[in-house]
Amino acid sequence: MDLSEHLPDGTGGAPSGVDERRLDGNAAAGVLAEVLTAEATAAVSTCTYCGGRAPLGAHLVYADAPALVLRCPTCMQVVLRCGSDASGTRLEMSGIRLLWWSPQPAGGTGS
Repeated sequence: MDLSEHLPDGTGGAPSGVDERRLDGNAAAGVLAEVLTAEATAAVSTCTYCGGRAPLGAHLVYADAPALVLRCPTCMQVVLRCGSDASGTRLEMSGIRLLWWSPQPAGGTGS
């Protein structure tokens, strides 16, 4: 079966309109600024390993390693590592399948 007849001409298989909708990474600045300033301890993570859900503030923290390590309170697997040095900060979250938080009220933290 030849699928080429179903593909838009000259797009290399890209759906019609993709080029008009595509922006560079700078377009995500507003959303990422909100994400990176959210109250992290209230954010609820879903563990990649066991599926357990818990606020980050309920995770077990090991701060004496070369990087800050958070472990799932249900299965004890490492879900997040954060390290920094003179060259920058690194955040690895391969143990978190989903990180969810409620929006902050306008004008403050709600306290």
